[in-house]
Amino acid sequence: MKYMLIMRGSEQAAEAYKEVDFEAVINAMGAYNESLMKAGVLLGADGLADADQGFVVDFASEPPIVTDGPYGETHELFNGFWIIEVSSKEEAAEWAKRCPLGPGSKLEVRRVTDESDFADYADNEYVQKEAEWRRELSTE
Repeated sequence: MKYMLIMRGSEQAAEAYKEVDFEAVINAMGAYNESLMKAGVLLGADGLADADQGFVVDFASEPPIVTDGPYGETHELFNGFWIIEVSSKEEAAEWAKRCPLGPGSKLEVRRVTDESDFADYADNEYVQKEAEWRRELSTE
């Protein structure tokens, strides 16, 4: 099963982060990522630039409206993610608990859907194409 670990912050986390040596953060995250790699569970991971460098596309109107960041409340933003493949929800939780985040930070953990989630639609053209695209992407 694949899970996405979504790193979320808060005002408290942002303030605490200012007091931490950035190289220590790099080292702690690097060691965590290395442990995921050595265990063979890491499929992908990336940090994200500050929200003031991003934008939101709002589909409430036609055409959609693009709004530059920063946007939303701090607790609504996420700062990075990992995609892991593990045997169970419990194993995903164990890996999430090992992440070197401090007070005010949270990890939202969500299962990534797979073909079995769409079994009732197996004859749908796009469900079939999606399965082929996944095979193509896994061989690149």
